[in-house]
Amino acid sequence: MSSQDLVTLNVGGKIFTTRLSTLKQFPTSRLAGMLDGRDQEFKTVDGQIFVDRDGALFSFILDFLRNGELLLPADFSDYLRLQREALFYELDSLADLLSQHLLQSRPAVMEVHFLNQNTQAFFRVFGSCSKTIERLMRRITVFVEQPAALAWSSNPFPPQVTLLALPPQRPSHHDLVFHCGSDGTIENHAGVRYISIKPDNRKLANGTNVFGLLIDTLLKEGFHLVSTRTPASGDKSECYVFERIKSPQVLGVNKTRKPENTTIPVPSQQ
Repeated sequence: MSSQDLVTLNVGGKIFTTRLSTLKQFPTSRLAGMLDGRDQEFKTVDGQIFVDRDGALFSFILDFLRNGELLLPADFSDYLRLQREALFYELDSLADLLSQHLLQSRPAVMEVHFLNQNTQAFFRVFGSCSKTIERLMRRITVFVEQPAALAWSSNPFPPQVTLLALPPQRPSHHDLVFHCGSDGTIENHAGVRYISIKPDNRKLANGTNVFGLLIDTLLKEGFHLVSTRTPASGDKSECYVFERIKSPQVLGVNKTRKPENTTIPVPSQQ
């Protein structure tokens, strides 16, 4: 290997020596373009190309260029700063990859507001991830007792109660609203609301039982309880806050000159 195949960079005071071909892994990037001297952002001083950027983060950039994958320490937390460096060097594939990781690693938050009042119970479920709310909505069914078609005076036999199945109310993409029980004023219990949550087939009218089944469902979905609170002064409802840490996936990047997939292994979050 001749010296002409090598280039030395001074990035924020840290010295790096690498092959020209390494910096040209992504031909449309700023790193590849700086080698022809047309970018005034980069100055050559004593045979070294000076780059006024973070040298510690550049070591990860260079490792990505050399190996086609990004291996990060278990305690690494500067994803946003590393993404900013990737954007500066116009490594769009790496910037997009980090963006996907940041979105996937954010905890999903679920709030359950529960109000038990007399013979009725009211629920509002708020979720930061609309897809989780949609999945939960498909599992919850509200059954409402319908009034008898014939009055008792004209029907010698007790009327048979029919149940109308309804989905929970969806005020927005991020929450569900439903309630169960009876207001205590309807004769023959017509109009009682029951809640069923799949895969449990029971139809429950007792708010405490519904609440327990809902919490059990969230726990099985990977959520864990992080806090309980009263949303506002004077509010009688109870609020339970759950979180679920999303496990980062193995992501792929297609490089311009090398069509094979590259991956970014990231440490699992507990």
